Amino acid sequence: MKEILNLKREPVGVKFIKDTDKQVLKDQYDGETKTRYCQALMRAGNGEKILITAENISCPASAAAFGLKPLAEALATGQMLYNMGLFATPEAGKNAMGSMTRLKLGEYSGVILSPLANIEIQPDVVVVESFPEHLMWLALASIYETGERLEFNSAIFQATCVDATVIPFVTGKINCSLGCFGCREATNIEDSENLLGIPYDQLDYVVKNLEKLSLKPMVRARAKQAFHSFSGCGN
Repeated sequence: MKEILNLKREPVGVKFIKDTDKQVLKDQYDGETKTRYCQALMRAGNGEKILITAENISCPASAAAFGLKPLAEALATGQMLYNMGLFATPEAGKNAMGSMTRLKLGEYSGVILSPLANIEIQPDVVVVESFPEHLMWLALASIYETGERLEFNSAIFQATCVDATVIPFVTGKINCSLGCFGCREATNIEDSENLLGIPYDQLDYVVKNLEKLSLKPMVRARAKQAFHSFSGCGN
């Protein structure tokens, strides 16, 4: 996947873990640094290994999304999103928060993030943070054999934690996100980058089809022969 798409970030394996897993893996992961989930995703994309728990997660929205903490009242009412200027009214913010897919409170005790290439246990979701063209080919690879239409789910808030992680985990379907205020303010994600979450049990299928797409359609699209022919005629 990295070679075909020429990804500059590592695809990140994400695993929701119980206490037993946490005890086994805690010495191999940084579970001390206070971090938002989007920042942990950024760090894992650069090669780090991070453990997120209720003790070190610094974003109340993602803490609630993962069931590590209850949803803060200011978020639940939409007041915080209104105060941030993200929605026109508290009611609109409340609607956005009410539609979020979240894991059951206390179901998991932590989340680990690692470059996919060296994660120790089978992840639940693989998150790819890259350019739309890269995500386009991955999305097409996911429907290469069916031709079904894809529907992506987002409130343009909680892009990394809900859109790219929890939704693929809960639904078993890939989900793409345009990003959100939080990840674009708190990480080095570029203006030209978006996110895609892939359930891990579909990854082999997606990559197999990506290899097939890279043999002809991807080569032709990237060569832009039709565009160059049109441009030449215009001149």
